[in-house]
Amino acid sequence: MNTLKHSAGFSLIELLIVVALIGILTAIAAPNMIASRRAANEGSAISSLRTIHSAESTYRATAGDGEFGTLTNLGSEKLIDSLLSSGSKSGYTFACEDANLTAGPPPSYFATAIPSQTGSASRTGNRSFVITEDGILRGKITDVAAENHTAAADSATWPPLQN
Repeated sequence: MNTLKHSAGFSLIELLIVVALIGILTAIAAPNMIASRRAANEGSAISSLRTIHSAESTYRATAGDGEFGTLTNLGSEKLIDSLLSSGSKSGYTFACEDANLTAGPPPSYFATAIPSQTGSASRTGNRSFVITEDGILRGKITDVAAENHTAAADSATWPPLQN
């Protein structure tokens, strides 16, 4: 008497097809996910620069005796969080050093945010940003920060953002 053996499960061909489909879907989804992460990092950098601007205004009116402060000064007064005062947050490097401050009169400052990773595969943002005491947020596609206050405040060099 012959008995038929029924095997349960998937054949090798069926498993290979499923693995190939997963690979194709991953290849389609990965660039979109990376672009979304870069956009989120840019949004965080914009928000952080606005926070720095507000903190600078508060610092000038209180602890700064009429002058603006560095990120370290703002952090020590608890006007910004410790990550931002360290100069690195959400894939961006922030700077507002002594060289970015002018005693005046009138006093001035500029703060910058540039992507911390600029390699093609590991890039953390596409644009760099700058803000000055006028509160206008400016940005452009570059990996280099504004070199001085004049450049940072120049709308031709650093176009204002429309949002």
